[in-house]
Amino acid sequence: MAPQFQVRADYDARTIVVYQAYAPAIADAALRAGRFVEPSFSFRRMTWIKPSFLWLMHRSNWGRKAGQERILGVRMTREGWEEALSRAVLTTSDPDAVARAAVHVQWDPERSPRGAALNHYSIQVGIGRGLIRTFTDEWITAVTDLTPQVRKAEALIRGGQAGRAQRLLPPERPYPLPPALEARLSRP
Repeated sequence: MAPQFQVRADYDARTIVVYQAYAPAIADAALRAGRFVEPSFSFRRMTWIKPSFLWLMHRSNWGRKAGQERILGVRMTREGWEEALSRAVLTTSDPDAVARAAVHVQWDPERSPRGAALNHYSIQVGIGRGLIRTFTDEWITAVTDLTPQVRKAEALIRGGQAGRAQRLLPPERPYPLPPALEARLSRP
């Protein structure tokens, strides 16, 4: 049985993949540049990254929500990921601490392919305005359009073929957080 609060992700020795859903204009510009760029992407507001593919599928209704039609896989350095987490404050913390934090972390129920809430949680990480340029300019190594894969997986799930759809989903496994980060991010 998986721990209730555990970071699960698609990662390798150097990078981790996080997911975001955007309108076509933002996605197209990011894919051309290999990172998020103005004027389509706002550097003046927090951006939320999620290592759970299925949580984002639930949140974006498989890329069907307005303004979230394109699903991007954002590969970033593990060094950047862990730097962001080291600056994070849980959104359930003291409101003053949350307001001052460079990075916000919240835990939400993980989702099944059909969107049902599971009994363990996925991490969502909000990169604040003070770190967004670092995220885009230094931590991102690649941006991939996963929208065609998402459309195929959704069609299979809706057609009762969840097993076949599973093969299209990114592989996610427990991410080895350093003990200090794990303690920092654990829920009370």
